Amino acid sequence: MLIDSHCHLNYKGLVEEQQAVLARARAAGVTGFLNISTREREWADIIALAEQESDVWASVGIHPHEADAHADLGEAALLEAAAHPRVVAIGETGLDYYYDHSDRQTQQALFRTHIAVSRETGLPLIVHTRDAEDDTAAILSDEMGKGAFPALIHCFTASAVFGRKMIDLGLTISLSGIVTFKNAKDLQAVAAEVPEDRLLVETDAPFLAPIPHRGRVCEPAFVADTARFVAGLRGVSDEDLRATTSRNFFNLFTKAAA
Repeated sequence: MLIDSHCHLNYKGLVEEQQAVLARARAAGVTGFLNISTREREWADIIALAEQESDVWASVGIHPHEADAHADLGEAALLEAAAHPRVVAIGETGLDYYYDHSDRQTQQALFRTHIAVSRETGLPLIVHTRDAEDDTAAILSDEMGKGAFPALIHCFTASAVFGRKMIDLGLTISLSGIVTFKNAKDLQAVAAEVPEDRLLVETDAPFLAPIPHRGRVCEPAFVADTARFVAGLRGVSDEDLRATTSRNFFNLFTKAAA
């Protein structure tokens, strides 16, 4: 059993041959896929795929790059979409100060909106953060003080200090193919130390193909390569890593296990 905890099956590069992509992943031992939304207009298609495929689940949310275009999105829209039985997560949401495609204050406000919906529904919050460690940590800490909610940092590439803060707040850490890159020594050190019950793996497909697939369109099948690499870092077998991360997925995304 192996779960790709974050992929974009409706994105260019995958959607054109979606069924073949899923078939290749299943052949590689991938038994579940969390298909992530980044814009409101994607929600219907992402939920529809989850309705069609029993091993695919959906998220609903707004990526920080899209915050300006969704500045008026309220909790009600997210709550309505999240009520669908195949929706198991809120996001991806968060802060991205690397590109600054959206106003930072708008990103922060929408991030808090998603957190409120996660808290109300009990669905895990999928957090994107890039060059925004301090504000991400401050908002998550402040919001946890208002009432706990389940959450994870997807495609973790931040500092060890930030990682420890997230673990202390109760978050899970999800590792993408970036951890396999030769220049990712600091990230590899973090990956080796994440508590066993807080670890997930993902592709972020069609982005960030791991070694030995760099330069190609990333597919969910490649999560097997990331899992194998992380297992080596942690000194465990590939089979054990697959079992651990799958168990963590279903413990966190309890709606997927139902």
